[in-house]
Amino acid sequence: MFSYKTRERAAVPMANEDQSIKTNSQREMARILEASDRTNPRVTSIAQSIGCAIIEGRLQPGDDLNTVDLSKQFQTSRTPVKEALLLLEKEGLVTIPPYRRPFVTQVSLEEVREIYQVRANLLMLTAELIVNTASDEAIASLRAFLPPLREMAAAHDVDGAFWASVAFRTREAEICGNRQVKRILDSLGLRTLQLRHLSMKLGQTHAEQRLRDRERLVSAYEERDVSLAVALTRTMVKRSLAIIEQSEHVRLKKDESQVALISPVQHTPS
Repeated sequence: MFSYKTRERAAVPMANEDQSIKTNSQREMARILEASDRTNPRVTSIAQSIGCAIIEGRLQPGDDLNTVDLSKQFQTSRTPVKEALLLLEKEGLVTIPPYRRPFVTQVSLEEVREIYQVRANLLMLTAELIVNTASDEAIASLRAFLPPLREMAAAHDVDGAFWASVAFRTREAEICGNRQVKRILDSLGLRTLQLRHLSMKLGQTHAEQRLRDRERLVSAYEERDVSLAVALTRTMVKRSLAIIEQSEHVRLKKDESQVALISPVQHTPS
């Protein structure tokens, strides 16, 4: 295990108050967490709040998670907080070492590449299944997700665009007609959401291209063009990975096997 410098957080930074964003994020977080572990609602709620803060980058890799401070913030005992952190540890977002404070997990570049390789193949299969098996009505339902994506992109709202994109991908998995594909995609869990958000945040200059590709993808589904749908899906996933690989957030350690994906303490927009 490689070393890093942790930073203590007194509290979970507050999320965007836009209700549509909160609804989308809460719905997706609840869906994944409930599939992972049907625990009590209070624990799930705390895990949602902390998990969203990690996914959206308000809590960064290496940040300490002080259970005393968190219990005060959530106005509860430490037990539900600890259970929530255990739930997030199962999802790969939190590390709980023996006799030390939990902290936000760092991700190795090797793991990022492995996740994206699996995700690319699953999404290409999903695209093929949609073209070949989804009803016209099911495919038409994907068009309803495009206006929110356009609105969020025009407003330069990264969080809003991200959760709208997540909702689109979730709908794809629902209509592909293969429950096992959906189950495996879900099993990649919150760690995948964290990486997807990071890629979108770092690649804001690609926002218009992402939107055009998404619109072309829906058109390919409607036209039953399996080659185009699969190619567009492959391109989108490869671009997302390339943004992470080429970003300043990737720092090479002395040991080449220990490449850490990090977020800087401060980020000044250019």
